[in-house]
Amino acid sequence: MFDLAAGAQGVKVPIDQDRLWQRHAEMAAFGQIPGPRADRSGVNRPCFSADDIAARQLLITWARARGYSVHQDPIANLFIRRAGTTDGAPVATGSHMDTQPRGGRFDGIYGVLAGFEVLEALDDAGIATTHPLEVVAWTNEEGGRFAPGTMGSMVYAGAAKIEQFLDTTDIAGTRFADALAATLAATPAPVDRRFGDAFAGYIEAHIEQGPRLEHAGARIGVVTGIQGMAWFEVTIRGETAHAGTCPVGQRRDALRAAHAAISSLYQLTADPDDTLRFTIGRFVVDPGSPNTVPNLVRFSIDMRHPDPDTLARLADAIPSTIAGAVGPCTAEVRTTNRKAPMRFDPAVIDRVEAATKVLGLPYLVMPSGAGHDAGYVADLCPTGMVFIPCEAGVSHNEAEFARPEDLAAGAAVLASSLLGMAGTR
Repeated sequence: MFDLAAGAQGVKVPIDQDRLWQRHAEMAAFGQIPGPRADRSGVNRPCFSADDIAARQLLITWARARGYSVHQDPIANLFIRRAGTTDGAPVATGSHMDTQPRGGRFDGIYGVLAGFEVLEALDDAGIATTHPLEVVAWTNEEGGRFAPGTMGSMVYAGAAKIEQFLDTTDIAGTRFADALAATLAATPAPVDRRFGDAFAGYIEAHIEQGPRLEHAGARIGVVTGIQGMAWFEVTIRGETAHAGTCPVGQRRDALRAAHAAISSLYQLTADPDDTLRFTIGRFVVDPGSPNTVPNLVRFSIDMRHPDPDTLARLADAIPSTIAGAVGPCTAEVRTTNRKAPMRFDPAVIDRVEAATKVLGLPYLVMPSGAGHDAGYVADLCPTGMVFIPCEAGVSHNEAEFARPEDLAAGAAVLASSLLGMAGTR
């Protein structure tokens, strides 16, 4: 048990480290893949896959066993509510359940399970809150199957319309709309939550996904904001031809054009300070035959920077840079996600820091390099985040690992912070 004093109220909340660890083990069974050691498996749980649906169903089973109400919205964001003594707007927490194709057992799901542990711990201690408390499992945060990521929180917060994503397809050609419909039908919860319904506040717990906390010997990251990002999907079209007979000078080789475009992009985004993050994470060639000149290449771009002017300048230059490099081929550049750097609510930052001090945990005040659902929820209500260390800063990798005691410490800070916002009877 991890007991904490929730601010000046002195409320004790018994965070159960063993239960929280076991919940992670049970969720990791859905989409389990081999890891670097027998006791450290990875997870491949794409959005709206059979494993994602099974994980949602298990969470609902746990929630109903506790008497919590369960709701969905039209994009399958999942809401678990513990009633308050009033019917005011809920104080919320949560994260996501989907993973990267070679992901770990903690990215995203920790925020959902830490929030659920807070609800259970409050039950165990007989503590009532004035505001209801909600745990949210946001849809498609990763964007690994359907791009872009953070779709669920983006639509809920009003930054995009669900109709923008319905015809999006995964690499197998499955439409987002069809996978969504199948998930809603298989998830035993009413679709009665409206987009944009207010929260009184929101705090998201997450592994850091970087090495700063570990290097500093800190147990908690008090997160100040999220750096900006720009995502693109690039399609380069050429013409198929016989590899043995078509002269190179007469070809419209989409792969060669893509290579030239990517080289130009790396020159555009070269950063001697190593602050910019530029990644091409998906690359598909068609028809994919060894003796055929490719006629089609698709690749993704993920670019991030904490300075809004730098991010905007480089993002605006990407289409012309690609167009100037593809020669006889043609290029289409589609923006799939673009969000300026943002800062969390100062009062929530202070609340998380105060809770960490009360618990006597060493901490670091820091921004997030990765994007999170909290970045969109911040448009709706006062928002913040709590980070815990992950071993060697490894994430989006089967080797991702967080210690049980750090999971519990983060949940303890989360509980204290949420109680301060929700109030106790």
